[in-house]
Amino acid sequence: MKTNIQPKNAFYEYQQRDIQIIFDEIECAAEKKLLYQLPTGGGKTVIFSEIAKRFMAQYGKKVVILTHRKELCTQTSSTLNRIEVKNQIISSASGNFKSGCDCYVAMVETLRNRIKSKKIRVNDVGLVIVDEAHHNSFRKLMSHFKKSVIIGVTATPFSSDVSKPMKRHYDTLITGENIADLIAGGFLARPKSNGYEVELNSLKTGLHGDYTVSSSNELYSSAAMQDLLLKAYVENSKGKKTLIFNHGIKASEKVYDTFTAAGFPIRHLDNKTSDEDRRDILKWFKKTKDAIITSVSILTTGFDEPAVQSVILNRATTSITLYHQMVGRGSRKLPSKRTFSIIDLGNNIQRFGAWEEPVDWKFVFEHPDAFAKQLQHHSTAGSSIQSHGLSAELRAQFPNTLEMTFDIETNYHEAVDTEKKPKTVIQQSIRQQAKMCMDNAETLSQAILLAEALQPEIDWRVKQYVKCLDNASKNYKEWLMEDYQNRLKGLIIKLYPKVKAA
Repeated sequence: MKTNIQPKNAFYEYQQRDIQIIFDEIECAAEKKLLYQLPTGGGKTVIFSEIAKRFMAQYGKKVVILTHRKELCTQTSSTLNRIEVKNQIISSASGNFKSGCDCYVAMVETLRNRIKSKKIRVNDVGLVIVDEAHHNSFRKLMSHFKKSVIIGVTATPFSSDVSKPMKRHYDTLITGENIADLIAGGFLARPKSNGYEVELNSLKTGLHGDYTVSSSNELYSSAAMQDLLLKAYVENSKGKKTLIFNHGIKASEKVYDTFTAAGFPIRHLDNKTSDEDRRDILKWFKKTKDAIITSVSILTTGFDEPAVQSVILNRATTSITLYHQMVGRGSRKLPSKRTFSIIDLGNNIQRFGAWEEPVDWKFVFEHPDAFAKQLQHHSTAGSSIQSHGLSAELRAQFPNTLEMTFDIETNYHEAVDTEKKPKTVIQQSIRQQAKMCMDNAETLSQAILLAEALQPEIDWRVKQYVKCLDNASKNYKEWLMEDYQNRLKGLIIKLYPKVKAA
């Protein structure tokens, strides 16, 4: 397989092409707001650093590069230094614009404070480059640079807040090479995806549209989910340098305890980890062959370790941007690394599609409302396990069961396609739930009580089955619900002595 190693101060053909396209757009209008899309790992920082260099040489004006994290400030400054662009980071401890320097890297709030205190003259700025432009925090600064060229850079030109679409702030979208073509060209590693279907109905949605930390912590800290995570790691990632992404600190700390108890080398990182501890952990991760980091909100951006071989999404998200950022941490290619593993424990692949599948970003940019509805549809209809009524409290009663779901619709169509009687689907469902009850009970009476607790889930499965039949009566549905429970209890009573004896 082809592997491309980028020479120092040189550009790949697609990068050179995009740089020229962007400059052609700049020359067409002095006051231009451009949005440039390129996948994670495609070299966005290298490209916009070169644009800054050429802009200063051609127009003789200052350039400001905005980021939202201090790690990105440092990385951008280092890239500029490598191509011999004199630059300065504007931070809380550093100064303002200085003579002899035309390129500045700053965080949003820092620059905003400098402008408010009139320590920086915005009229001197000819170009503003916004890294990770999908973040809404940058928009508060745009009004200060009305006479400047604005170039936003992102892998995913879609705002998570549909009321604040990106096309409101940018005139034109320029799309770079897509992920599939970068893989085929040898620029990115090829993913090997492994999805484990997980019940997400206990997750709650917060004000900003994504799942809440508290409900994610509750689900992913459970014994069943910890067992599933460990099982998935052993099956797909054991011995590989691995990143595990979580939504809550409680869940991540539980992952650390679980993997430590299992004897695997792991460290935990979150946004409360001190700078010194973080440096030590990342240094350990780099030099340890089979190292694992479990993290929360800390390694999705501003982190670049090409040797990562496996990415585990131990969380669900409704953000396509976050999905691409997390997976992208493993996509860097090395001569010794041509593939990487994706383990999805949040049905994210079902929701967004495979990471490497091309996305029509121009459609997303022009029609954000329609795209948001598509995502919402995939979040509900795309995964049947999210629509039924299995509560977190009920799930807690089955700690020894990893997989509690049963896709009635898929099994029904499979039965029809193989010329089996539709009722075999109900039989399969009953057998699965009987095993669940027996696996989590110490006595026969306890197993029967667990079967009774499953009644809301039974009702949901029967409704799905009747819907597949299309013409079944209401009376049949009510009879089947009662018959299902009786048959479930009967099977438990029949099998329980044999199972426990074995």
